[in-house]
Amino acid sequence: MTKRHYHLLELFYITTGSFLTALGIALFSSPAKIASGGVSGIAIILYHTINLDTGLSIFILSVPLFLLGVAIFGKQYGVKSLAGTVLLSVFTTLINTRAGYDGVLDYSNPLSILLSAISGGVLMGLGVGLVLRSGANTGGTDILAQIVARYTPLSTGTSLFLVDALIIAASAFIFSLEMALYATITVYIVGVTIDKVVLSFGTRSAKTVFIISDRRKEIEQEILKELGHGGTILYGSGMYTGFDRPVIMTVVANNKLGALTNIVHRHDKFAFMVVQEAYKVLGEGFTPIEEAAWAGLSDVTQKQKKKP
Repeated sequence: MTKRHYHLLELFYITTGSFLTALGIALFSSPAKIASGGVSGIAIILYHTINLDTGLSIFILSVPLFLLGVAIFGKQYGVKSLAGTVLLSVFTTLINTRAGYDGVLDYSNPLSILLSAISGGVLMGLGVGLVLRSGANTGGTDILAQIVARYTPLSTGTSLFLVDALIIAASAFIFSLEMALYATITVYIVGVTIDKVVLSFGTRSAKTVFIISDRRKEIEQEILKELGHGGTILYGSGMYTGFDRPVIMTVVANNKLGALTNIVHRHDKFAFMVVQEAYKVLGEGFTPIEEAAWAGLSDVTQKQKKKP
């Protein structure tokens, strides 16, 4: 695959993924009042309270967060991520304009809300998964979660969960508790769809990746600069050549594996990668070691109390 073809494939993933995500929002989640977290969830709440177009809301909310991410983390939030944000906003507005804001189901039938939660979740999971595979993202609360994780003891995953939980809780007050429960169904389906159907990343939260490449230095710099991750250099020797072969070992969250693969391919299409499940990851950027230690101590204490 040439570099030009590779970039065209990335563009295809971003465009198709943004369109599918917009379909899920405009045709199912928004008409059903299912605010399943993220910037799209806030946009849905804004539409049903002040009648602000969901696509425009996504753009207004996402771009400042994107710029804040660039200011704090640097250029890792590059053109591709901005493209994903803009395309999602534009597609959502276009679909709303063409299909209307009432969706495609009859919401006088209560079953339609459940169908919207499922259908919207599948479409958004497929869409977000394709965008992530390109190494980009659709912006929004994942940037906010990373900022919270940087300046607090919370991990990125915990921060994202808390941000989305607040949005879903707000929807419970604005719409109803039932709608918030439907939103949790959508969140679950989005996660499962991304992991199992599109990205095939499995069920764990992170991956351990070993990379062998003659362009090790360039790949190292991109991992540090674009992903904001570190790693460890292991030293070994090739069985066939007998030459020393440094190996990059790094641990990345599932949603960054696509970006890491793109980095390696960009610098060395003949590189060798081994991807393994990381059962548990403790330390900076993941679950704090102190938190895990306290949880383990609590488990031991509970077991001791149960002994006769």
